[in-house]
Amino acid sequence: MLQFSMGALLLLPLWFGGLAIGEISKNFSQCLDFFYNRTPPQGITAEVYQPICQRYKNQYRFASLYQRQHRAPLYSAYILSPADGKRPDVSGMYEPQLESRTADPNMKPFLIPQPLYRKVKVSQAVFADYKDSGYTRGHLNPSMHQRTMNDRTATFTLTNIVPQRKGSNAGTWNSLEREVLRRKAFCRGKMYVITGTMPYRSGAHRINKRVSVPEYMWSAYCCPSYRSDLPGYMKPFFPTYAAVGRNDPNSGEEIVPMDPDANAEEQGYDVRRMSLETLEGILITRLRMPVSLFKGHCKNKE
Repeated sequence: MLQFSMGALLLLPLWFGGLAIGEISKNFSQCLDFFYNRTPPQGITAEVYQPICQRYKNQYRFASLYQRQHRAPLYSAYILSPADGKRPDVSGMYEPQLESRTADPNMKPFLIPQPLYRKVKVSQAVFADYKDSGYTRGHLNPSMHQRTMNDRTATFTLTNIVPQRKGSNAGTWNSLEREVLRRKAFCRGKMYVITGTMPYRSGAHRINKRVSVPEYMWSAYCCPSYRSDLPGYMKPFFPTYAAVGRNDPNSGEEIVPMDPDANAEEQGYDVRRMSLETLEGILITRLRMPVSLFKGHCKNKE
């Protein structure tokens, strides 16, 4: 989802200077509960990142760190709660306050008149960006990780979505999401999840010349309170674990090696499981920032 040089990022002008109303602000003060220890990831300092408390039907559902210039999120943070029903049959939504600071703080469906649609299109992705692009709409916060229908519906906002190849979205990455879902059964309290993307090192990778495409997807979870009788095979996965997945079969293998025996649909979209510390090391190198995803590495029980 993002392709830019991080050094150049720091030189970009602030577009939201002084904004502190509604759900768009300089921090996540309205929705800190979605982060372990009420602390968002530390070390991500470029001013072009825009915190969004994702609000639907007057309730906060999760949080996203968004990049207006690239019309895609860097990450979404949420508390995993297994779905109690089917995937909702809904269309995507948009964030009104990215278009106007005084707009309704709730995400809205794209059932809007053309004049407003054109304004919204300036700040965020729209359905037309994905049409015939070769990419699917990949959720960072997947609907299967949200319990209620309203929570699942909220994940369909395009500020939670990035261009993702089908082999990853419907294949290897989907398998990882289900794997994390199964581990929730061993977590006695809240499971905090942060899922995001890594940009290409250089060059413009966008769909419709507008929406940034990620080279890799990444995800990490924190379960500060887990079962004391964990089976031996589960112990390496608590209290934290992480993964990085390929979104480009032509990428090198220094971060995620390729499995030559993978089936044809998933070939080149491998997912590498790893420790939280290993993931943070990769993010520090790729984003050129001292990233720390969970305060104290999730070592203090709640």
